[in-house]
Amino acid sequence: MTVIRGRVWKYGDNINTDVIFPGKYTYTLTDPQQIARHALEDLDPQFAAAVQPGDVIVAGRNWGCGSSREQGATALKYAGVGAVIALSFARIYYRNAVNNGLPAISCAAAVATLRTGDTVEVDLERHTIRSAQTEFSFPALSPSVQGIVAAGGLIPYVQARLRAAGGDA
Repeated sequence: MTVIRGRVWKYGDNINTDVIFPGKYTYTLTDPQQIARHALEDLDPQFAAAVQPGDVIVAGRNWGCGSSREQGATALKYAGVGAVIALSFARIYYRNAVNNGLPAISCAAAVATLRTGDTVEVDLERHTIRSAQTEFSFPALSPSVQGIVAAGGLIPYVQARLRAAGGDA
């Protein structure tokens, strides 16, 4: 999917992985749909029930700091979040988001302007974020990240490449 359309959910700085997906469920939930039901429950108890496919999280600095658990990215992807736009990402969270096929985009102007409830369109090919007020540009995702996101995550990406090369997937 190269164009993502949805509503904005805006949060602040230093939202850690235990807030994105509560650590108390780490060893009891393994199904991605079950994980998604608990997305952001300690920060925004209404989020998991109200998020719609394509909705976009907009956040401040250091989104996804904390532990290296991938459930923080898995919870958002399977809840239907189309992208996360932030001032910056914790390095491991960024990698987990890409591995899950969840676009993680840094765009300071969009973060400064967008508000909860705004409707946005994120165009990954044109590297733009458009709202009713304005359009923002962001750096293009690398070709490999674009391929992983387009495939729906790292595992489907690798499987498709193996099939294309005539190998087992």
